[in-house]
Amino acid sequence: MKKLLILASLLVVASLALSACGGGNATSGGDLLAEIKERGFILVSTDPNYEPQSFLNTEGSRVANTKCPSDALTTTEMQGFDVDVAKAVGEALGVETCFATPSWDAITAGNWANKWDVSVGSMTITVDRQKILDFSVPYYYTPAVIAVGADSGITSLEGLSGQSVCAGTATTYEAWLNNDMAALGLPESSIYAKVPANVTVVPLETDQECAQAIAAGRKDFVAYVTSGTVVDANLAAGMPVTKLEGAVYSEDLAAAFDKSATKDTTSLRAEVDKVFKAMHENGKLAEISVKWLGSDLTQAPK
Repeated sequence: MKKLLILASLLVVASLALSACGGGNATSGGDLLAEIKERGFILVSTDPNYEPQSFLNTEGSRVANTKCPSDALTTTEMQGFDVDVAKAVGEALGVETCFATPSWDAITAGNWANKWDVSVGSMTITVDRQKILDFSVPYYYTPAVIAVGADSGITSLEGLSGQSVCAGTATTYEAWLNNDMAALGLPESSIYAKVPANVTVVPLETDQECAQAIAAGRKDFVAYVTSGTVVDANLAAGMPVTKLEGAVYSEDLAAAFDKSATKDTTSLRAEVDKVFKAMHENGKLAEISVKWLGSDLTQAPK
């Protein structure tokens, strides 16, 4: 009998321990938004090298007494348009915003294994991405443009025929250069130019690295495709590049959620939609856009 009593006591202790360890799940159930509010922070994936949308704040120090995981960045360690948008989402939810910085192809591939909650990283909504990711309403819209090395002598899109052109891997820019309209997944009305003939695509981890490579003297490509906002920032930084006239297509950019998340993202997506719609209406998104992008890119093209 004594052994049975001891065994029963151990089972009770084990049960209590398991309840304590799984306390978050006990109240949040299968809902990601509830879990986020319970833990007090939202973990947002974004790019630390995508100025002016998102980049490291070299003068910022880590927030004191942060709830962010040790391997995540705090709001004072990141800055940019996407960062301010993500911070506004966290504020609206009443939680701290933290940042994860996985590679872009890891984000667009889905199957995040619950390593972060949402992507606020200027992701274009495409048909292929919608198969593995859910999207919020767009929070801004950007033209995709081409920039060339200032010493390339190229002044038009046609001048890129037979040349090597750089793009970030797994981006819509790479899909356009590969003439993969299915992967690009945009309506024909949003595509303004055909890819020059016989272009060789040179992929780097991010399209910002294309500009940085040209500035460093790399010569195995003469141009790169990226957002007009990125090229404007490159020019403002004094990089030796020139923007070709005209956009090649336009993009609707939104927050993304993993369809394979083990927690239900439905209520989180609805809340983010609500936040973005309110920010569109009250001018907050336009204010952030002008601050970081130099103009209001939050209105849908007409």
